[in-house]
Amino acid sequence: MIDLELIRRALAEDLQGGEDITSLATVGESERAIADFVSRQPGVIAGLDMAKAVLTEVGLSEITTYCADGDSVAAGTVLMTVRGNTRAILLAERTALNFLGHLSGIASLTSLWVAAVGKSKCQIRDTRKTTPGMRELEKYAVRMGGGTNHRISLSEAALIKDNHIAAAGGVEPSFTKVRKLYPNTPIEVEVDTLQQLQEVLPLNPDVILLDNMSPKECATAVEIVAGRSKLEASGGITLESAAAYAATGVDFLAIGALTHSAPVLDIGLDLRAE
Repeated sequence: MIDLELIRRALAEDLQGGEDITSLATVGESERAIADFVSRQPGVIAGLDMAKAVLTEVGLSEITTYCADGDSVAAGTVLMTVRGNTRAILLAERTALNFLGHLSGIASLTSLWVAAVGKSKCQIRDTRKTTPGMRELEKYAVRMGGGTNHRISLSEAALIKDNHIAAAGGVEPSFTKVRKLYPNTPIEVEVDTLQQLQEVLPLNPDVILLDNMSPKECATAVEIVAGRSKLEASGGITLESAAAYAATGVDFLAIGALTHSAPVLDIGLDLRAE
């Protein structure tokens, strides 16, 4: 997946209308080099196309990739090699690594959550807690890690939360208003208690969000709903507790940390003479 506008903004941000003064002073205009993108730690890769596009944007074309997005790699794995003008490689280096490391970090963290729920039917799902301007890329990285995407935008599906319920005067009026105005749109409703769940269930929402409930409460919710709506658990879930939540029978775990707290995968660029 490529976002050329974002790449151009990132490169322009690096130069601020000027030039790479360090490279211009230390590297000859016609000098060439070979550079390897190397993963310093194990993880799942995402963002190779973005990194390649950064290199292409600065005029580099001799690029070889050795893996694909979604691949698991060991520490020390060479992911990609570029050959060409040394100044161009150094200009692209940080921007390419920023995209590649960030997106691979999201994919790697997602893969840990997916592994934590094992072979259960439960899916790991992201949220809208994404970096402004990078939502589609970050949600792509979640998919590369084996996760699934919640709605991309506010227009894609309705999610009736506590503030909507308060503004509309209750769960039923809020649900009815959304259904009337958008009859074909999926609707998810957030509940905080099992009592609220009982109130919401007759409305037949597509998904019910169980907010900050314990695994025991989620298991009871699964029994109450009995397949009439999908169930999504959210809030207070950790990697250590993910398996317990998945075992309750809920359909999704909503994990905001996939995008807002994923550590960057350590990837470096090793330059050598051609």
